Amino acid sequence: MPSRNPTGFDVREFKAAAHPRSVWAKKDPWARYEAWRYTGPFSRWNRFKGLFPGLGTATVLFAGYCVYEQLFLKEDHGHGHEESHH
Repeated sequence: MPSRNPTGFDVREFKAAAHPRSVWAKKDPWARYEAWRYTGPFSRWNRFKGLFPGLGTATVLFAGYCVYEQLFLKEDHGHGHEESHH
């Protein structure tokens, strides 16, 4: 039998209590008070969505401008005068 830790600290018990699905986590009296941090407008997705406001609109407008430029704003490289490259 392994010797008992003089401090009374049991690593196995600590790991079991730290597991999110442990009995201790379910009986946590503060869990419902902390739940608001991860739901509704504070969920991970909603926090990420607001990180770069306007990025989606800017991306669509930039892509549209690139297509417009390629289709309608092509410049002739001859410029109307004859230049021969020897």
